[in-house]
Amino acid sequence: MGRPSKYDPDRMIPKMLELYKVGASQIEVCAALDISLDTLNKWAKDPNKAEFSEAKKQGEALSNAWWEAHGRVQLENKDFNSTLWYMNMKNRFGWRDKHDHTTNGKDMPTPILGGITQNDDAE
Repeated sequence: MGRPSKYDPDRMIPKMLELYKVGASQIEVCAALDISLDTLNKWAKDPNKAEFSEAKKQGEALSNAWWEAHGRVQLENKDFNSTLWYMNMKNRFGWRDKHDHTTNGKDMPTPILGGITQNDDAE
């Protein structure tokens, strides 16, 4: 028989949300809860631990919001390392450079204006 589970939602969920509110990563949360990333993700997928799954989703949104707010507040700070902040957002929250390119069939880019594709053949 395996060792007893460390799962204690009454202790873990408030701690997890507290950390996420100040921009903590999943690894930081795992370290504070003394669990592995695999365990965090396994518990988040467990239908018998729905409260943990919901807290993890809420926490990730809180962390993302903290980082977005931090970047927004620092926009006019000349000492702010915006590149480092941006790379963090790309790596942690899936930000990506958006490239809206379509072609007109002649391997020429067709500009997209206001979400409407310009079509040279339209009358």
